[in-house]
Amino acid sequence: MAGEYPNLEFIDRRGSDSIKWDGLKETFGRDGLLASWVADMDIASPACVREALRSYVDFNAYGYYRMPEGLFDAFAAWQRDRHGFAVEREQVRFIPGVVPGIYWFVQALTEPGDAVAYMPPVYYPFRNAVEDTGRTCVEVPLLRAGTSYAMDAQGLERAIVERDVKLFILCSPHNPAGRVWSVEELRSVLDVCSRHGVYVLSDEIHNDLVLSGNEHVVSANVGDYEKILVTFLSASKTFNMAAMGLAFAVVPDEGIRTRYDAFAKGVRMNWPGSFGCVAYRAAWRHGAPWLADLLHLIEDNYRILADGLAESLPQASIAPLQGTYLAWVDLGPYVEGCDIEEAMCDICGLAVDYGSWFGGDAYRSFVRFNLATSPENVRETVRRLARLAR
Repeated sequence: MAGEYPNLEFIDRRGSDSIKWDGLKETFGRDGLLASWVADMDIASPACVREALRSYVDFNAYGYYRMPEGLFDAFAAWQRDRHGFAVEREQVRFIPGVVPGIYWFVQALTEPGDAVAYMPPVYYPFRNAVEDTGRTCVEVPLLRAGTSYAMDAQGLERAIVERDVKLFILCSPHNPAGRVWSVEELRSVLDVCSRHGVYVLSDEIHNDLVLSGNEHVVSANVGDYEKILVTFLSASKTFNMAAMGLAFAVVPDEGIRTRYDAFAKGVRMNWPGSFGCVAYRAAWRHGAPWLADLLHLIEDNYRILADGLAESLPQASIAPLQGTYLAWVDLGPYVEGCDIEEAMCDICGLAVDYGSWFGGDAYRSFVRFNLATSPENVRETVRRLARLAR
């Protein structure tokens, strides 16, 4: 029944040094907004995580830490059982997060000035990783089909040929468009990259956050792409543990691993921190019931937002949500001729991620809403958005 989430605990994160709630003034110039930005949750992590961490804290010794027995086993079992993805231990490289991993693999696999492609609107650290490392951005926009989106394999191939692209960053499931790509869609872009020897970094951090009627397809399972492909995974997005600072890069090809290891040696990376290892192992072993309730909540919250927009702002459009807990909304005529940031903050009292962050002026009428919160927060978001119609 909608509204019943027995394994979830909604929490007020104000005053906890949460970027989402306590960092509003730095980003939006004021406090007191209803926070619907930043891709983390207003939900406590699973009880099994708290219990595992409490046991570790009670031991109260935090010296040098060996990689715990069972962490890789828990990771591999989760990927195998939920996604049919077989991971071997020697393929895995530990990283402090998917974004640092993207930065590091961009540097390991390309040279300064090389062209790196991605498909906006897309998670904006992709662009940052290209620019900050001195590479050249090549944007191949997603194709909009009504309120949904498709990847442009032909456009990607043109860009590869014309701009000599060396690496492509793939977002799967897609943030912010909410698409869960099919086997055929993934194969279309991976075939292009394979033909031209273009490396692919596949950000699959949202792989567990897939709504009913959809199935996440691991890029590495689509075909024989191991010579070009690196897959990024983590428990952080799934179980609301971004502060743990731990992610996994799965690198099947020995040549890519060798290049990355040479880079990593130069920046002297240590093993992951102990808290992340303890938390992730517990979540992967025992967190499935919690995740089932979370997915139920996301679907309910998406329906609250979609129905509310249809009633109060009928000319707005919301992308169908197949994966992630992030809703991509075009406010269209309701923000035409005005500063959307002023409209959101001053009129609606909302802190949101702006479409321009994900792809520039072409998406200035868009906003991204975070649905990993209480239904009441989503209802209040709808009530505040309705002010745009006056």
